[in-house]
Amino acid sequence: MSSTMLAIFLVVLVLASLWFLQTSTQKHSKNGGKLPPGPPSIPIIGNLHQLGTLPHRSLQKLAQKYGPIMSIRLGTVTSIVVSSPQAAEQFLKTHDTNFASRPKIQASDYMSYGTKGLVFAEYGPYWRNIRKLCTLQLLSSSKAESFAGLRREEIGVSLVESLKMSAATGEVVDLSQKIGEVVEDISTRMILGRSKDDDRYDLKGLAEEVLTLAGAFNFADYVPFLGALDLQGLTRRMKKASKHFDQVLEKIIVEHEQDINHQHRDLVDVLLPLINQPMNPQDDHIYVIDRTNIKAILLDLIIASFDAATTATEWTISELLRNPRVMKKLQEELQSVVGMDRIVDEKDLVKLGYLNMVMKESLRLHPVVPFLIPRECMEGITIGGYYIPKKSRIMVNTWAIGHDQNVWSNNVEEFFPERFIERNIDLRGHDFELLPFGSGRRMCPGLHLGLTTVRLVLAQLVHCFDWKLIPHGTRPKDIDMTEIFGLSVPRANHLLVKPVHRLLGQSM
Repeated sequence: MSSTMLAIFLVVLVLASLWFLQTSTQKHSKNGGKLPPGPPSIPIIGNLHQLGTLPHRSLQKLAQKYGPIMSIRLGTVTSIVVSSPQAAEQFLKTHDTNFASRPKIQASDYMSYGTKGLVFAEYGPYWRNIRKLCTLQLLSSSKAESFAGLRREEIGVSLVESLKMSAATGEVVDLSQKIGEVVEDISTRMILGRSKDDDRYDLKGLAEEVLTLAGAFNFADYVPFLGALDLQGLTRRMKKASKHFDQVLEKIIVEHEQDINHQHRDLVDVLLPLINQPMNPQDDHIYVIDRTNIKAILLDLIIASFDAATTATEWTISELLRNPRVMKKLQEELQSVVGMDRIVDEKDLVKLGYLNMVMKESLRLHPVVPFLIPRECMEGITIGGYYIPKKSRIMVNTWAIGHDQNVWSNNVEEFFPERFIERNIDLRGHDFELLPFGSGRRMCPGLHLGLTTVRLVLAQLVHCFDWKLIPHGTRPKDIDMTEIFGLSVPRANHLLVKPVHRLLGQSM
């Protein structure tokens, strides 16, 4: 028997000896409170075996049996799965403060500079200061509007002109790749002042690795005794990715510091003057910004901007291609508002009501993050007659809420944007039927910036081009919609199509 196998065997014996303790506390907490109902678990792994390859779907099916507030055991961690708007409101609004923290996981330690970024930081004075900094200085509406020219340039030149050339030659294009490239270029220029074509940095490759690692079910997070063994090799990969990302960010910061003629006001430029400055001098807890804080914030921004906008745009154009009626109706709105002699401008977006309904419907069916990033219960509390223990992990299944026929009627699986005509539902966390960006204190602060990019890219794709499916004869309903699970849920396979330019005379 190898040393690794022997270590695993010994660990299993130790954990098995704790099984009786686990089973005795599974239905009741230590204080005697009744936990929410849930499926029986098995030794050591708990209910990990029931997650499957698409946990959002697996847990939806379990919730249909056990209820919208369900308890499961992931390894040794008690987890509460929330699967209805009413339950989500209790956790994210009524008792928001008690569930505003994040659980400690390996990915946040290694790839968020010890949870110094915005996404994984525990709730408290430090997080409040970081959020205020990001909201006011980096992600405000005015800051987003200041990059309007950059977005217009990248989408008009990098995307539309490139697709026009492909249309002229009848070329098949990888639309997934095209969307990813334009989102990456907008993000890297906006955040770092660098083009994605700068081959000194493989930011996209690094971002994809970080997303993969952050979204992986890491045994070390759920069965801590196994952490030292690194059975999945995730710890080694996290250390390597963290080191590489840190080297890239350090180079970019140094370049900004040394370039006295640098004229661009990217987000690194905004952050650098804050080094050695207190975040909030009026606060009782004074935190001083240092290099590590800046890197942690930049890393969060890069990962979020690369992935969320690309995934949301891909799913929306996929649904439009599968539903020619909706595509035609959206093109008619664009023709009426914009005309056929120019591309869509950002000022047009507020006039495009049907486009907004299309976006809502896409995010209902395909939330970029199927589970809101897990929260942690700070103090034990009773909700709906069930006791939620301190330190339990809260998983809000936004995918399940978006696919609940009790909320959305019997045609829940149909892509039908018109359902929002009489339902005054927004995307800002006020309506718990639709939570793609979360709600409460931990909702995504980059909502406005991300939605602007997604809607603008999507509007150009629909307004400037018709699309032919390949191979010839492929029916819209045959488009592959397979998904893969991670921190987000993107398409499993790239979308290959032929563009046909449709504007009469394009003006930039």
